[in-house]
Amino acid sequence: MNVAILTVFPRFFDSPFGEGMIRIARRDEKLNVRVVDLRDHTDDAHRTTDDTMYGGGAGMVMTCDPIVRAWEGLAPEFRRRTILTSARGRRFDEPMARELADADGFTIICGRYKGVDERVIELTGAEEVSIGDYVLSGGEPAALVMVDAAIRHVPGVLGDYDSAVEDSFHEGLLGYPVYSRPESYRGLSVPEVLMSGHHAKIEAWRREQMLRATRERRPDLLDRIPLGAEDRKVLARLQAEEGRAKNGSKDP
Repeated sequence: MNVAILTVFPRFFDSPFGEGMIRIARRDEKLNVRVVDLRDHTDDAHRTTDDTMYGGGAGMVMTCDPIVRAWEGLAPEFRRRTILTSARGRRFDEPMARELADADGFTIICGRYKGVDERVIELTGAEEVSIGDYVLSGGEPAALVMVDAAIRHVPGVLGDYDSAVEDSFHEGLLGYPVYSRPESYRGLSVPEVLMSGHHAKIEAWRREQMLRATRERRPDLLDRIPLGAEDRKVLARLQAEEGRAKNGSKDP
């Protein structure tokens, strides 16, 4: 199984990848891991991988270029599937661990700070994946979880070392897409509303994106939180749009 991990903290993986089942899998050439330092794909003296967020707000955003360049520099066997660690992503579970093992090769982009520029997802085709409803300082621990869970499904890895026993966020909406510099990247532009400086419109856009993501990916969360009248209007409109799309109709 070929695995690439894109991170700003490559040494985080030194110890866990040198111990236990993962060490044995690497020794026996069942697992080929490449840990890529995103700072090696920057051009400035400070090796910067993050910047402020368009539209305002607290927190920094991981920028496009270091991640996309690092991903494009990987051999094809590492890019059969690309994962981005994200609190707003699909829940990682045992079936997905088997999917990753079956893919034979995948890349994990370790998210950090406020998030990763949305254009990274569009350009790499990354799937956003979360390992649970809690907050981590970064995606590195999540990457370890996914690699550990997936490698157990590679034939010949477990042997007598262990037995495969397979059992079976903060409360609120999933996050909205975030963008940072540059304003346009490889033909993809930051949504105009975020450049408008109109704070009310920005907040409305972000709220809609949060509702959209939650409805699509974690609808169970909508039953746990209080929704205002405006939220319910947005959800009703999203449902209507989905219905029209399924029926192949268009707005007049």
